Amino acid sequence: MAIIKPFKGIRPPKEIASTLACLPYDVMNSDEAAQMAEGKPESLLHITKAEIDCEPGIDVHSETVYKKAVSNFQLFKQKGWLKQETEAKYYIYAQTMDGRTQYGIVGAAACNDYHQGVIKKHELTRPDKEEDRMVLTRYLNANIEPVFFSYKAVPEIDAIVENIVKNEEAEYDFVAEDGFGHHLWPVNDADTNRKLETLFATKVPFTYVADGHHRTAAAARIGLEKKAQNPNHNGSEAYNFFMAVHFPDNQLKIIDYNRVVKDLNGLSVTEFLEKLKQVFNVEDKGTAIYHPEKLHEFSMYLSGKWFKLSAKAGTYNDNDPLEVLDVNILSKHVLDNLLGVKDLRTTTRVEFVGGIRGLGELVKRVDSGEMKVAFALYPVSMKQLIDIADSGNIMPPKTTWFEPKLRSGLVIHEL
Repeated sequence: MAIIKPFKGIRPPKEIASTLACLPYDVMNSDEAAQMAEGKPESLLHITKAEIDCEPGIDVHSETVYKKAVSNFQLFKQKGWLKQETEAKYYIYAQTMDGRTQYGIVGAAACNDYHQGVIKKHELTRPDKEEDRMVLTRYLNANIEPVFFSYKAVPEIDAIVENIVKNEEAEYDFVAEDGFGHHLWPVNDADTNRKLETLFATKVPFTYVADGHHRTAAAARIGLEKKAQNPNHNGSEAYNFFMAVHFPDNQLKIIDYNRVVKDLNGLSVTEFLEKLKQVFNVEDKGTAIYHPEKLHEFSMYLSGKWFKLSAKAGTYNDNDPLEVLDVNILSKHVLDNLLGVKDLRTTTRVEFVGGIRGLGELVKRVDSGEMKVAFALYPVSMKQLIDIADSGNIMPPKTTWFEPKLRSGLVIHEL
């Protein structure tokens, strides 16, 4: 069963929560971070993207940047912009997008659960990206940003969350600049905290990494590292845990993650369309943007027009957790067999576009001449993600896009 504990969070006073909180470090570059933090001395970006307070053009992985993050973290505490709780507790963190709200529980997940497979993943990680987050965590001695987890919904946990959000006012309640709402309730009642801890330990056999595989892997490795450094290790130390927001699976919605390709591998448009017809039923949908409407259906934008591609029977296997995935159908039958793209992790011919940008972004990339063809996919379901993770398999790169992104800075977990 999963170990998810309450902890003494470090968090901002109510009046500055909305300006301190920021998007995750990996969804922006340094220039964008500087623009977002402009006029906001209390923005957490001064810690998560500390290069914005250093000389322009500095190596973001330099010791200077990491030390600046540490000094800014200390400054935030000194100014009272970040304060630690006196009691361990959970936090309910809700996000609102397009009129839909999802409710997660912020808790301390066990590093050992990751190593033992209780925390399940669906993506591979890159050692260089893990190392970057490990270095920052070493310097700060804290999980500054949460990771995004899911679990199979438990009615008893849902009931506790519902009771709190209906009867208590959220301590943080704001709409960010992107239009998404963020709401946070500290769970202050000791009995409720104990009940939640027991429910996780008895009703949640596994948790699933939804977003943040590199931060999760880095946090778990830091736990091992600190254990090895502590001759008096007993397993209860804060470094044995890391911060995650746990959402029930039935509240999450995955957004499409689409592909654009630079060339047709030497084929003419006519030749490419004819070859596609061997695997798909191809229907010309004209110039209006066309969204795929169901599993095994794709939208393609080529030469100023949209096409509906429906995979023919025999090109997929709905009983196999990997072969059922539309990303694999597209990769095998189009990107690999027709366009000669063998490895999505290393190719420079394919780029990925998150569905949050809309299909108009695909049109823009192709019409500009930068790309030759674009493919829009029907979103992966949470059931597919869990089936993949439960089977021990790995999804292809850039398969899932979760939105809204968790805001960093609402709660911090010190090690």
